Amino acid sequence: MLGCTQCSLSKGRTRVVPGEGPENAEVMFIGEAPGQNEDRQGRPFVGAAGQFLEELIGLAGLQRKDVYICNIIKCRPPGNRDPLPAEIQACSSWLDQQIRLVQPKTIVTLGRFSMARWFPGQSISRIHGQPAQHGDVTVYPMYHPAAALHQAALKETIQNDMRALGRLLHGTPEPVEAAPAPPPAAPQRAPRVTQPVAPSVPTSSVGVASSASSAPTTEQPQQLSFF
Repeated sequence: MLGCTQCSLSKGRTRVVPGEGPENAEVMFIGEAPGQNEDRQGRPFVGAAGQFLEELIGLAGLQRKDVYICNIIKCRPPGNRDPLPAEIQACSSWLDQQIRLVQPKTIVTLGRFSMARWFPGQSISRIHGQPAQHGDVTVYPMYHPAAALHQAALKETIQNDMRALGRLLHGTPEPVEAAPAPPPAAPQRAPRVTQPVAPSVPTSSVGVASSASSAPTTEQPQQLSFF
């Protein structure tokens, strides 16, 4: 790979940027193309986007040393322009070999160019964060970390996608928001109990009540329990 001349990018490069990481890594991140810093050092993701990627990898519960990182093409395009279809095709055999040697269980595509390899015709804004099974490999499309450097509004989206990747890798369920507590029940008013009234007692012809009916009643109202 280091002496590759399969496309015109070989004429302007400083160094080839193959990739780095454990040969038995379970997770492989695939970006788009080397930038200026990568071209100088021969390592992928060493600039500002690389620093953000390391932060993101931490959100997934991993470290950079745990994963394999590479790009869809291995040489820097002039002026950091987008890779051309012919350049992607020329490098495809190198990427095929990397995937075959590492045999990752999960491939995370970073940006639309690496995404297009497994999701042709799709839009990154539509399918980011939605894993799909391709043979024995789970492919997880994400925005490129550099997108957050140019569009701050995407930063939270990218971070959330990486957290979801961590849950996918570690087999933890999606967080479930607690249901709101029901409002307190309105206090119930006790029904009004009417004091029983003694029945009227007929009087004798001289206006005197009988001795049996003149005694006051001793019946008490029933107590209602609300407990």
